[in-house]
Amino acid sequence: MKNNTMTFQKKLVIFGIPLLLIGILVFIAKSSIYSIYPSKLGAAITFDSLLTVPLVYFLLIRKTKISKSTVLPFVILGMVICLLVLPSENQYYLGLFKTWILPVVEFSVLIFVGYNIFKTIKKYKRTKHKSIDFFTTLKKVCSEILPKIAVTPVVTEIAVFYYGFINWKRRQLKKNEFSYHKNSGTISLLVALIFIIGIETVVFHILLAKWNNIAAWVLTSLSIYSAIQLFGFLKSMLKRPIIIENNRLHLRYGIMVESVIDLNTIDSVELFSKDIKLNKETRKLSFLGDLESHNVLIKLKQEHTLIGLYGIKRKFKNLVFCIDDKTSFINQIKSKLNEY
Repeated sequence: MKNNTMTFQKKLVIFGIPLLLIGILVFIAKSSIYSIYPSKLGAAITFDSLLTVPLVYFLLIRKTKISKSTVLPFVILGMVICLLVLPSENQYYLGLFKTWILPVVEFSVLIFVGYNIFKTIKKYKRTKHKSIDFFTTLKKVCSEILPKIAVTPVVTEIAVFYYGFINWKRRQLKKNEFSYHKNSGTISLLVALIFIIGIETVVFHILLAKWNNIAAWVLTSLSIYSAIQLFGFLKSMLKRPIIIENNRLHLRYGIMVESVIDLNTIDSVELFSKDIKLNKETRKLSFLGDLESHNVLIKLKQEHTLIGLYGIKRKFKNLVFCIDDKTSFINQIKSKLNEY
């Protein structure tokens, strides 16, 4: 109990002092004294928010296990505070920071993440019996170097771009790897959605532009972003097969949904294409639900967790999904189960 109290007190100091400093800066910006020296205090508040507070936080965490990359959220917080509390005429130095420093910081973070991913993949390649999965590696690396709150959105955005526009190499499936996109109809559905988004974007842009050009471009940007997301999801299905490896079943549906099941927790596996009522106990691997067909049913001895986009978790005990080579998949699972 004492150790827990000390840990809480330490965290209170680490996060409390920088937040207290930010509070003082906000108080000064809103006080009457600010109106007397707006230019000088504006510059001081900007430098303190963007440099002093992150530096103090860094000094507090440098001998702890807290990732040094957590300094970045304090830099972003300082920038947001300055935008909110400083009058526009006193944001000269903030403008310089956003124009010259912030892009460098963002680029450095991407380089740092990329370098660590490269190192991890290189390390995994030395272990030949393990399958290298970019998405899994990316999550592992980002969880080690980024704040917890930033891991999921950063991983999702990088993965969408990687699978959508970088990874074009055709993947040759091993005997223990199984595709699930050929017979399900999902690829056709996603392609159709992207096509529809493209058509509607053009039509709505023309109509909205007659009323408000900014609104038209905002909608167009959101539509293009949505199409890019769908394209990344689509491509990830081709690159992330379902795998039976090291007495575990790695269930994947692109980067949208995944789960890892210990084979000894499987009660039964069978061919199953009938309609089934989905509920909290029985779920479908596909995020499309009833829009996608299924041909395999797995029943488990205990609850497992499906992890969806942005870390959304759902419990299940029975799972239905589609496998292209369903017979080989079931035979391999049953063969493994007979070993227990």
